[in-house]
Amino acid sequence: MNYYSLNQQSPIVSFKDAAIQGQAPDKGLYFPEKLPRVNETLIKNIESIADVNIAFEVMKPYVAGSIDDENLYRIVKETISFPIPLNNINDQIASLELFHGPTLAFKDVGARFMSRCLGYFLRNEDREVTVLVATSGDTGGAVANGFYNVENVNVVILYPKGRVSPVQEKQLTTLGNNITALEVDGSFDDCQRMVKQAFADKEINEQKFLTSANSINVARWLPQQIYYFLAYKQWKEKSISPVVCVPSGNFGNICAGMLAKVTGLPLGHFIAACNVNDIVSHYLQTQELVPKQTTPTLSNAMDVGNPSNFIRIIELYNKQFPELKNNLSAYTITDAETLATIKIVAEKYQYTLEPHGAVAYLALERYLENHSTERGFILETAHPVKFPDAVKEATGKDVEVPAVLEEMMHRPKKSILMKPEFEALKSWLLEERK
Repeated sequence: MNYYSLNQQSPIVSFKDAAIQGQAPDKGLYFPEKLPRVNETLIKNIESIADVNIAFEVMKPYVAGSIDDENLYRIVKETISFPIPLNNINDQIASLELFHGPTLAFKDVGARFMSRCLGYFLRNEDREVTVLVATSGDTGGAVANGFYNVENVNVVILYPKGRVSPVQEKQLTTLGNNITALEVDGSFDDCQRMVKQAFADKEINEQKFLTSANSINVARWLPQQIYYFLAYKQWKEKSISPVVCVPSGNFGNICAGMLAKVTGLPLGHFIAACNVNDIVSHYLQTQELVPKQTTPTLSNAMDVGNPSNFIRIIELYNKQFPELKNNLSAYTITDAETLATIKIVAEKYQYTLEPHGAVAYLALERYLENHSTERGFILETAHPVKFPDAVKEATGKDVEVPAVLEEMMHRPKKSILMKPEFEALKSWLLEERK
């Protein structure tokens, strides 16, 4: 499989080169040159096929020519070495729980797959690679955990000061060793802008071998398809294609699901559940994709004012707005509505949502009000323990801390405070990382 840049000004590359580079030289995102078709036998017999074999078949065409079958099987086996259950909340809405991995967030899947791919690609290299990544919440912890102690890889994570939850901050600031956390006194968009400028800077790239672990990287983005296939495996009523509602910030997660659908997975309509940082909701109404300043919310991983991956969704539908709109809706949910939803669902169904899942639940509920014969599932992207204050405010109850987090929460935080300015990042990368 080869990949081209969506800016159309860079050479076509292999999966290996796309994963190592992260972003194309022309600053475009990489996209598969030809979309594969899902094997119909896989879909027909999916309930009887082991999860690891499903994951292997899904990813095989995307890594063809770069990873042999034996190593791909090992990589996907390690990637999904934890449960990914689909549990009913009520008769119409189920929850795909993506928080049973090591950092209790959906990004464990992409980060584990990517870290193992890079480890494989760099196994015989003398040079070191610096993974430079911006996070609005869960990416940092997942990337830190996935790349911890990976040989020849240094990880630098930029996160917005005071805008991630206490658990999220601990997960990305307490490992040390080859993991460095830069605490930026600004927003996620500041962090993302600084990272993009670093990739574009000639001087940095002459001295550092940079790659990205954000969902712009194909090795982070593409494996997220796996859990949509595992959700369909668990979907009982195969005669009804499930509506899929995804809490959306940088739009890599929902883009992976829509790619799975386009290539043959029988999913229904997609819904982008947005908080007030809702430029895609605006786009679907006006065809105008206008970035805006981010507003901090309870669902902080979705506080993105310029989502990088939405251009991939536009490409997926050949830049045809009517076809895109026929497959995607968006709803905007406020913080007050988020808290109310957590409270109602806990009381009525004894199910605890965290803010991102609550945004998705209410968005799907609103869609189903006008499509009463349909059913669907939300992606519950993080464990409620990551947002204890919001959950307690809504329900009046503390979230029980999983044993896996107890020891980590007492580790000292290690971070470097940085101004939201590219020159500060550049100076640090060139001086401190020599």
